[in-house]
Amino acid sequence: MIIFATSDKGGTGRSVTSTNLAYRHALQGKDSAYLDFDFGSPTAGAIFDLPEEIASGVHGVGMHSYLFGDVTQPKRVDVWAESQREVLRTRPAGAGRLTLLPGDSGQGEFSSTPEIVDRCTALLVRMDEEFDLVIVDLSAGRSYATEIVLTATARPELRSVASRWIVFHRWTRQHIIAASGLVHGPQGILETGVDCGHDRDRLAAAIRFVRTAVLDPSAPDTGLRLEQLAWLDVCNRRLHELASRRGVGRVNLLGEVPLDPVLQWQEQLISNDDVWLHRTANERTVNAFEDLAKKIVDENSWEGL
Repeated sequence: MIIFATSDKGGTGRSVTSTNLAYRHALQGKDSAYLDFDFGSPTAGAIFDLPEEIASGVHGVGMHSYLFGDVTQPKRVDVWAESQREVLRTRPAGAGRLTLLPGDSGQGEFSSTPEIVDRCTALLVRMDEEFDLVIVDLSAGRSYATEIVLTATARPELRSVASRWIVFHRWTRQHIIAASGLVHGPQGILETGVDCGHDRDRLAAAIRFVRTAVLDPSAPDTGLRLEQLAWLDVCNRRLHELASRRGVGRVNLLGEVPLDPVLQWQEQLISNDDVWLHRTANERTVNAFEDLAKKIVDENSWEGL
């Protein structure tokens, strides 16, 4: 299963959420690979608490170098072996592999060429054969990274490979409009996908949305006054109406990630110890990650939307 993770714009929590999904999937006993296709800011290594020389990308051996043909294989990082965070340093009993393919630091976006698409296609085929779950973290918005993978997945080699798209967005009017435009608008995922050779309806059926940093008014620890909760309830109703009109409503919603101080202040993987031992993260956040990690690969959950 290949999951393409994208977002309407930066700051949505796309990378921190999708890394947590890869982590949770590995904890469930499955082999997970995380490909950093955020070409302008390949910093997934920082979320995995990898050494500084990897945290912000690598030099000459990452995704950029591979796609440009400078190396025959991109670098792989065993997160369990190389993370500097104690809770991640040892692979838990029964856990699957957790592997990062980092980007190259100091690089940027680049347009596709047939050779780049060929290498991308070969890499995705290889990753899908080797891992149970492959998450490809794309640059935000209408990016060249999105165009490259849309072109690659339209190739015959990948047509039989199960792939899905998750669009992350925050629960605000601005982000709902932007997320809708990213998928349904001019030069959005659907229009670009059709131009690359995809069937529009089939591609649309493979796209779902995940809301991030959602404040739950019913949570006991919001710290909000009654007047603020009433105002928030009105805002929520308006946002639900807007999301429904824009094709970002519940019918296309895979899940929500609640607002959590740990994710806001320290973008990181949330371990069970963070919840039950250190008590720095909220249980409902871990539950949301666990639920999403199962849903993204579950046919019944996906088709039932």
